[in-house]
Amino acid sequence: MRRVVVTGLGTINAVGNDKESSFKAICEGECGIDTITLFDPENYSVKIAAEVKNFDPSTVMEAKEVKKADRFIHLGLKAAQEAMNEANFSEDTDMERFGISAASGIGGLPSIEKNSIIIETKGPRRISPFFIPGALVNMLGGFISIAQGTKGPNLSSVTACAAGTHAISEAVKTIMCGGADKMLVVSAECAITGAGVGGFASMKALSTRNDDPKKASRPFDADRDGFIMGEGAAALVLEVYEDAVARGANIYAEIVGFGESGDANHITTPSLDGPARAMKAAYKMAGEPKIDYINAHGTSTPINDKNETAAIKELFGGKENCPPVSSIKGQIGHCLGAAGGIEAVISLMAMRDGIIPPTINYENPDENCDLDVVPNKARKAELNTIMSNSFGFGGTNGVIIFKKI
Repeated sequence: MRRVVVTGLGTINAVGNDKESSFKAICEGECGIDTITLFDPENYSVKIAAEVKNFDPSTVMEAKEVKKADRFIHLGLKAAQEAMNEANFSEDTDMERFGISAASGIGGLPSIEKNSIIIETKGPRRISPFFIPGALVNMLGGFISIAQGTKGPNLSSVTACAAGTHAISEAVKTIMCGGADKMLVVSAECAITGAGVGGFASMKALSTRNDDPKKASRPFDADRDGFIMGEGAAALVLEVYEDAVARGANIYAEIVGFGESGDANHITTPSLDGPARAMKAAYKMAGEPKIDYINAHGTSTPINDKNETAAIKELFGGKENCPPVSSIKGQIGHCLGAAGGIEAVISLMAMRDGIIPPTINYENPDENCDLDVVPNKARKAELNTIMSNSFGFGGTNGVIIFKKI
């Protein structure tokens, strides 16, 4: 099997519109959660979310084309542009051997909601002809392939909150098996709409700390009461190790392990067994190395954080053997299908700079979440191998392991 490395990164989220500003803000414990502005939340039980700010989609596509694509595609185009610029490929790159692996948990929910209202109020003849091609999840890869000129495999993962991580593993498989030499992985989500927030709120999945948004998302804290919706996008450029070395590319890390599993348990309540098996699979594939840090799924929900803690302890044979663990969802919210991608980008930057991002809003320890969660303040550390976890509704789990070369 061919070795696969990461040579370009990009992200946009609630605390930054590029990877450097995002990483700095996350490590400094800044929080992007505030009162919702993308729609009027007055009549909703949840009025807060982590929105992307000060982003103009006409900076990544022509102004007249913006209305043809949903916001999640705009965000994905921005992240992809940053990652590809950093990877800095030459003009003679074989684009027929360059593919895309895209991901989103829901896709164009704003467009779906908007056109559903149009049907009810104005009738079906007023539906936008751009509705379907601008809302489909796979159009994330479609728009980006056109923008970047990639002609290799064009894949999409739609596996809820594990989608971003699954998109990475799908890209790795494609390169390992010879289906492409390079893959652009892009995950994006924009579900901060009335239907999105209202739907998750009706499940009692969201925090209702409307009066204190900066403290609402509190992974592993005893007083956590649900996650906060976030939006954003991430992109990673993957390529064959030998090719990256030959062209003198900057290599962030090698992807040495990935694991996938299904809970077969409940459509929304996570199990302990499923995540544990995904972590074990990734760990075994990587050769059971010393893990220096785990970027946790860490949603700030009562069940996930407890189960993830137990699964990590099971993998490493007890609390005393576990590496530091942190969740960045306190800073940027839960970006659903984009979460795994954004967290992979931040993990690789943590490896680059030797800094573990903190778990913010950790004030009251929970005996069921008793790992070293790097509370409230970033920590300097030598990071040679990092694990990143993602678990989604439907009992779908994805884990990826990066190793410094």
